[in-house]
Parts: sequence; structure tokens; C-alpha cells
Amino acid sequence: MLKWRVAAKTHEGKARPKNEDNWFVSPDERVFVVADGMGGALGGARASKLTVEAIEQLWRDRRPHTTDRESIKQWLQDAVSLANRSVYTVAEQDASVRGMGTTVVVAVQADDNHMQIAHVGDSRAYLVRDSKPVLLTQDHSVVQEMVRAGRLTEEQARINPYKNLITRCLGHDDKVEIDQTPVELRPNDWIVLCTDGLPTVLRDEQISGVVDTVDDPERACGELVNQTLDGGAPDNVTVVVVRYFDSDNGGG
Repeated sequence: MLKWRVAAKTHEGKARPKNEDNWFVSPDERVFVVADGMGGALGGARASKLTVEAIEQLWRDRRPHTTDRESIKQWLQDAVSLANRSVYTVAEQDASVRGMGTTVVVAVQADDNHMQIAHVGDSRAYLVRDSKPVLLTQDHSVVQEMVRAGRLTEEQARINPYKNLITRCLGHDDKVEIDQTPVELRPNDWIVLCTDGLPTVLRDEQISGVVDTVDDPERACGELVNQTLDGGAPDNVTVVVVRYFDSDNGGG
């Protein structure tokens, strides 16, 4: 059985007056959430906060059965759908935040070295294994759809003026399509959940390079945020980092 340690950090960056990101790590360190709001400073921060609060409330009311993979998948579907309805309802009722939305990436850690990830939008989940970064989520964005269609390279996508246009988010409709990704974890693996403020500045190899040089998720979070700030940090940046260990080598 694996053990793990987790840490999180957020920063408004160097260009935004307010942090519209939110994050949550459940007290049992089984559920991890990152959300990146949009719709103006007022609406964006509220949308991501509503999302995190809805998922946290479902965790309190009905925790996922971490021994049952199908139960985890259903819990994730319910949690993100609940968050979507929460944002959508408030946006419909309050004209001052009409049109607000948020991305979300949620991970649930099972008992059998398995993790299930759900996401909507362009917040990301990475696996870093043997010093190599693996992007576990596909951005729901105009530019990344062009990359997948072969119309842009990754390098072109990084500087495309439309790179922040997303094709799917929470809060714009009463129902939302949710992608899910399973991951089988090993000792010495890292999971990095982040808002797009991180990969906007750091390439995937730079992200894996940071976690490779530290042994603690707290230090990894600090270094990832600091390097993003050194790179200009045009957006808010939020990271949740999990490091995995053999059960007889400490951690957890």
C-alpha cells in the first residue's frame, strides 16, 4: 500500500489584482480540488469558491467509498455536477455575476494505489514518474483543440492570443460534460494539480524538473509558484502537489 503527503499553494501572480483561484484538500487527504474562476474579479472568485464549497460539502455529507472504483467515479460525477449547478444557479439569480464560470480538476485517492481524476476546462493534472511529466487531462480550450487537430504545435499554442479561450466550464449551463481519467500510482510518483497560470509560464519539463529536485510537496509547491513568479506570472497560479511513498518508507 502507498502512503502520500500533500501540500497546496496559491498566489495572485504579478498582473491580476485579485486571486480568482480556489483549492481544497479534504482533512483525510483523499480529495484534492483546484478551480480557476472567470467572469470578472467578482464573478470569477465567487464561481471557484462556490465550486470548492460544493465539493467540500458533498465530501462532508457523503464521502466517496475509497475501496470501490465505480463508487469513486460516481461520486466525482455527482460532485462536479453539484458544483456546476451551484455556480449556474447563483449566476442566474445574481445579475452582478451573470456569465461567471470556473474550471475544475478534482482527484480522489482510492485505497488500492488508484486515483480517479475529473476535470472541466483547462486546469490540469500531471503525473511525474521517473523524471518524466505526463499530462493526465486534456484542456477544454480552443487552442488545445487546434493542437489535437494538428493545426497548431504546442509551441505555437503557448503564444497564441486565444490560448485562454475555453470551450467548456462550470456554470454556463445547467448540465456539463465531465471528463474522467484513471491513474495507477507507484512509489516515488508525484501528482500535480494546477490552474493554467502554471503551464502558461512553465513548460511540462520544467514542472517535472522542479519536483525532481525536492523531496517534499511543500517545497515543491513553493518552488513551482516562485518559478512562475520569476517568469512573469501573468495569471493567478494554484498548485496541489502529492508525493507517494512505499508504506514502509514513511510519508502519509
